[in-house]
Amino acid sequence: MPEKILLDGDKLRVPAQPIIPFITGDGIGVDITPAMRQVVDAAVAAGADGRQIHWLEVPAGEQANKELGQYLPQSSLDTLREHVVGIKGPLSTPVGGGFRSLNVTIRQVLDLYSCIRPVRWYGSASPLKEPKKLDLVIFRENTEDVYAGVEFDSLSAEAKRIIALLRELGIGQGQLPDEAAIGIKPMSPGRSKRHMRKALRWTLAYGRKSVTLMHKGNIMKSTEGAFRRWGYEVIAEEEFVGHFLAEADGEAAGKIPVNDRIADNMFQQILTRTADYDVIVAPNLNGDYLSDSAAAGVGGLGMAPGANIGDGLAVFEATHGTAPKYAGLDKINPGSLILSAAMMLDYLGWTKAAKRIEQAMSQAMQARLGTYDLVRGWRNEGEDNLTELSCSEFAAALIDRL
Repeated sequence: MPEKILLDGDKLRVPAQPIIPFITGDGIGVDITPAMRQVVDAAVAAGADGRQIHWLEVPAGEQANKELGQYLPQSSLDTLREHVVGIKGPLSTPVGGGFRSLNVTIRQVLDLYSCIRPVRWYGSASPLKEPKKLDLVIFRENTEDVYAGVEFDSLSAEAKRIIALLRELGIGQGQLPDEAAIGIKPMSPGRSKRHMRKALRWTLAYGRKSVTLMHKGNIMKSTEGAFRRWGYEVIAEEEFVGHFLAEADGEAAGKIPVNDRIADNMFQQILTRTADYDVIVAPNLNGDYLSDSAAAGVGGLGMAPGANIGDGLAVFEATHGTAPKYAGLDKINPGSLILSAAMMLDYLGWTKAAKRIEQAMSQAMQARLGTYDLVRGWRNEGEDNLTELSCSEFAAALIDRL
C-alpha cells in the first residue's frame, strides 16, 4: 500500500512502500530518468522484503511551462515538501538573463541548505594516476554567498546608490568605477553553523576520518574568514565535544581532526595529497567549484551524484546539465542520477539496496561496459575490449549485476 514518508522532527518515518516524487528534467532527462527508475526498482525488488517505491511525477522545467505556463508551479514545490524526499533530473537555466535557476529555487524555497556531493571512483577513465585515492564528500552551503542572488546591473540606480554609500564610508576610493556592477555575498553565523553541523553529523554517522573547512578567509575576512571561525566554534559545541579536535590543538586518539585550507590551495591539495582529505565543508561558490573539479578525477559529472538536504527534507539530483542536443537519443550516461538515487535509498535507510547499485556500477566499470563518454575515456587511455552501450542498455547492464 503506497504511503507518504513522514517527518518526525528531523527524523524520517519511511513506510515499506513510500511515494517518491520525481522531476523528469529537461533535455536528457527523458533518457536518464527512466533508466534511473528501472535500476532503483530492480535494486529494491532484489531485497525480496516487500519494499517498493511508488513514483509520483512532478511537473517542472520546459515541459511544465509548455503545459501549465509555469516553469516551477507552486503545486510542485508543495508536493516535494509534502512527500519529504524526492529526486530530479537536470533543469535548464539561462546564462546572463531570463529566469533564475530552477535548481536554486527548489533548494532555497525548501531550505535544503546543504548540497552533499560524494566523489568516488568506480573505474572510469581519469586524469589522475591513482583515482582510487579520491574518496571525498563535499558539503556546499546552499542558501547564501552567491546563491543569495544579491546583485545590481552596471549603471543601475541601485548600483549607483550602493557605490555612493561605499564612498561615503571611505570604501573603494579610486577602485570603484562609476559604472561598476555590484554583487553582495551575505554569509551568516546561523546558516553557516547549521551547514557545519550537518557535515559533522554525517562524518560521525559514516565513520569518515577528517573534516576540512575550505575558505578564502585570507582575503575576505568578514565572510569567508568568519565561515572558518564559525566552523571551529561548532566543533566546540556540546554535541561534538569528545568527537572532533582542531588541527591546531594537536592529535588525540579517537578524535576526528578538523583543519582548514585556503580555497586556491585546496584545489592543489586534492591532487597532490589526495588521500589526506575526506569531508570538505565549504561556502556556496567554493563548494561549487571544488565539487565539479573533483568530479573530473573520477570520470566527470556523468559519474557525480548529489543531494540537497535540509532538516529532514531532501531532493536528490543529477549534477550535470541538460545536454539538449542529446535529448531522446538514448545515448547519455545515466550514472550521475543513478548514483544520486543510491544516495536517496541510503537516506531512506535502505542501505542494502543502495550498496547493490554501487556494486553493480563498479562491476560494470571493471568489465568496461559503458556509454559513449565512458568508452571514449577508456579508449583515450589506450584500452580495448570495450563495449559501448546506450543509456537504456547501460541501465540493463547494471540490473543484470544487482
